[in-house]
Amino acid sequence: MGCDGGTIPKRHELVKGPKKVEKVDKDAELVAQWNYCTLSQEILRRPIVACELGRLYNKDAVIEFLLDRSAEKALGKAASHIKSMKSVTELKLSDNPAWEGDRGNTKGDKHDDLQRARFICPVVGLEMNGRHRFCFLRGCGCVFSERALKEIKAEVCHTCGATFQEEDIVVLNGTKEDVEVLRKRMDERRLRAKQEKKTKKPKAAEALSKVDGSEDLPGPSRVKSGKAEDAGLEPREKKGAPAPRGAALCFPAAAASGTSSGKAGKAPGGPLKRSIADSEESETYKSLFTTHSSAKRSKEESAHWVTHTSYCF
Repeated sequence: MGCDGGTIPKRHELVKGPKKVEKVDKDAELVAQWNYCTLSQEILRRPIVACELGRLYNKDAVIEFLLDRSAEKALGKAASHIKSMKSVTELKLSDNPAWEGDRGNTKGDKHDDLQRARFICPVVGLEMNGRHRFCFLRGCGCVFSERALKEIKAEVCHTCGATFQEEDIVVLNGTKEDVEVLRKRMDERRLRAKQEKKTKKPKAAEALSKVDGSEDLPGPSRVKSGKAEDAGLEPREKKGAPAPRGAALCFPAAAASGTSSGKAGKAPGGPLKRSIADSEESETYKSLFTTHSSAKRSKEESAHWVTHTSYCF
């Protein structure tokens, strides 16, 4: 049954104490953070994106997650803060010339050095393997080491020249304190965006209402044009604008009375009327009207016109 043959058991073999806390291997943790996608747990392949909390993802995995948000996925909690593709930024990474990858292990007899990083800082040359702090800019997506940003202080990106602020700097795979600071910035940014949308909506409604009201009321251009037309008519009337030809044909007596009258003022209903004989038109044109001298005939030459209607018989 055990403990025979003169063996003496010790206390730790008989009494079970509390379990020791398992410590995570730091090297393995760094490899998982910097070489594998946080969402799909696959090796990082370009295009690589990063969220507002500084976690690395494959772009294909993020698109699949947004299309299928099923609750069964346990890893979906790591990307619950990603609402759309606008929540992530595509990274511009610089390749490490010393990293061979799968090219040096064609036969499968070579050990892969996971501590060798695929990407480096383009300014200082540090490897992006987790030993050094790295960050990216939200505006352009360029990746630098934190040492490069501290040593070369500038408000312009070192590679593309885009301007940035301190709020645009996001630490990649930072500590818990870094993640809390980034989460606060993310919440403030989203609240600001919501408030801007709310303020834009009433402004757009007011603009539409103003446009609808201006269609019903006469615009300033119409009023000004009407005043200009009225103002332009007055000097013409003072000079004595020529009467319309059709009016002189139909009402020659009215045209003659306008000139024979002693008053030189305006007619109550419209502009002044004058005889065609006083106009500057040619004699051929004047002969068309009854007021012309050629149209005047004696009583003997003039004929008697009788209107024939059926009511006369």
